[in-house]
Amino acid sequence: DLQAQILYAYQSEDGNGLASLIQDLTIQVKADAGDASLKYHLAHAQYRSGLLAAAADAGARAESAFSDCIDQLKPLVSQDVKSVESLILQSACYAGLANQRKLESVLLRSRSDERLKTALKLAPHNPRAVFLSSMEGLARAKPGSDEQRRSFAELERAAQLFDQSSATNIDTPGWGHAEAYLALGVQLQSRGDQVGARNWMEKSL
Repeated sequence: DLQAQILYAYQSEDGNGLASLIQDLTIQVKADAGDASLKYHLAHAQYRSGLLAAAADAGARAESAFSDCIDQLKPLVSQDVKSVESLILQSACYAGLANQRKLESVLLRSRSDERLKTALKLAPHNPRAVFLSSMEGLARAKPGSDEQRRSFAELERAAQLFDQSSATNIDTPGWGHAEAYLALGVQLQSRGDQVGARNWMEKSL
């Protein structure tokens, strides 16, 4: 299962494993350019590679990976403007690229927001869209503000939606569960709810 391999390499911080997956998927995409699922998996692997590079302060590698992710998804989005999962993933990659390209950050974030809003209009109960929206809100919100409370409630909703969603399968993207559960645990910990924080962090693990 390609999804499982990508997530395992990311969660175990195996940059070489991700690079190998990206190389193999690139070859497969070239051999079968019409396979949308292969392109999506490749973009997801590039997104995860960008996250690992960003965490390691490898700015050039992160920028390249996020940019490749965006480009890989462009034909999927252009062919199907209602491709919710492609819009969500491309939004995440635009947000990652915005963190690397400070001079273009406003433009890149607007593109990220545009794609995420479109995805939410098309699929308001998609857990990945709700999760990314909640994290963007929490990142912007001032402590104690209405926006922070709304975003926290949205994060709780994202965790509930992930709980209700089917397990990862070969046809439907299934990433985001672990990040959402961990993010909720961290938020609860900051609010003094140690038991709730532990429960969600254990679920993430």
